[in-house]
Amino acid sequence: MSIKRHGLSIGIEKSNSKFFMTMKAVGKLTHEDYEIITPMINSALAGVKDADVHMLIDGTEMEGWEARAAWDDFKLGIKHGREFKKIAIYGNKNWQEIAAKLGSWFVSGEVKYFESFNEALEWVDV
Repeated sequence: MSIKRHGLSIGIEKSNSKFFMTMKAVGKLTHEDYEIITPMINSALAGVKDADVHMLIDGTEMEGWEARAAWDDFKLGIKHGREFKKIAIYGNKNWQEIAAKLGSWFVSGEVKYFESFNEALEWVDV
């Protein structure tokens, strides 16, 4: 029997007025994954004024989204897009680079794709 892992893990740190978020996506994300993670993100960012959020997303184990989960991701980006200053997407698949370019349309800050974890971390400036 083969176990199929999927889901999102999130880390949040605050340093003065700067928030640093890390997210790791594994497998094919589902609507249920977003039902769990969305309230966490909403809660973490609820009291943030003049947000200066920098995020590092590790998509190296991500296989994509179910259709409803892709919609959930889009809604999350629309809701919090103005709060992010930089989003670094660390990945290893061509479609992730395309997703980063599309994501930049919905975020007021910069979104950039990297194939090197260290370069992504350095760019996101934590």
